[in-house]
Amino acid sequence: NDTPQYAYETDPAAIYRQSFSIVRREADLSHIPDALHPTAVRLIHSCGVMDLPQDLTWSDDVLEAAQSAFAKGAPVFCDVEMVAHGIIKNRLPEGSEVICTLNDPSVHGLASELKTTRSAAAVELWRDRLDGAIVAIGNAPTALFHVLEVIAAGGPKPAVILGFPVGFVGAAESKDALAANPYSVPYLAVKGRRGGSAMAAAAVNALAAGLPEEG
Repeated sequence: NDTPQYAYETDPAAIYRQSFSIVRREADLSHIPDALHPTAVRLIHSCGVMDLPQDLTWSDDVLEAAQSAFAKGAPVFCDVEMVAHGIIKNRLPEGSEVICTLNDPSVHGLASELKTTRSAAAVELWRDRLDGAIVAIGNAPTALFHVLEVIAAGGPKPAVILGFPVGFVGAAESKDALAANPYSVPYLAVKGRRGGSAMAAAAVNALAAGLPEEG
């Protein structure tokens, strides 16, 4: 029998426990507030990069703001479907919707009208419900920039912005603009070129999991 015999863990619960145990043991979380450790661990777990914490940046009120928004049933707006599909819906509080408008039929024409990307144009469709919402950006720097532009122009202000756009053109700059935080919006982001949909979704999952238990 030439069938290879591999020795590997097959119990999902054991894999989960061991993964998070390894992250907690190997990652340096010393400069991150204890309350944000679970979020940092989930972010590392989503990308397998142990030095990620050195690039994390946040506002001191991000955890409290996210929990308050979730408790109110705030929607979660995502720039791309990959972020939306990575969010564990059944762990969100009842009433919290996950919304991605990128593929709305009106977006292509709107992008042409505004002379911008579809991702940025899709943000325009969030306006009616953006006030007090949770924004998770995992792909498009233009979407993050446009959210900030909407706020700067006096538009509705989200409760929290999770900034994880990835790439080489505008990604670092968009997150620098978020971290400058001129509009006092609670935020969590990873500086530089790193990011991605998995990380944005992990941030939402982590913050939702941190909600107090009902009792």
